[in-house]
Amino acid sequence: MKFARVVGNLVASQKVKGLEGVKMLMVQPLNAQRQPDGEIYVAADATNQAGMGELVFVIASKEAAFALPVSFVPVDASIVGIVDDVDDRPLYDADSVAWKVFVGAKG
Repeated sequence: MKFARVVGNLVASQKVKGLEGVKMLMVQPLNAQRQPDGEIYVAADATNQAGMGELVFVIASKEAAFALPVSFVPVDASIVGIVDDVDDRPLYDADSVAWKVFVGAKG
């Protein structure tokens, strides 16, 4: 899974069977700091709720087709989640007293 930002819509007058009603969005891939990283590409919206400017996470390859209502459709990427918030804090604070008790304990 990778972060991406929705930057546009794709309108298709015809779609392959199984993709009818599936929204296609243009997404900009992002790095871990959520800065643009790579070329914009098309992703099928498996949530059917993503919109312009939203931070989403995308899966690729065979798994992208499994996220859609009809499996085994020809897609390379699917939006599988809309990100509400990102907590970048570390899982533990190495300088905290509680942490030092466990690490520095001598027995």
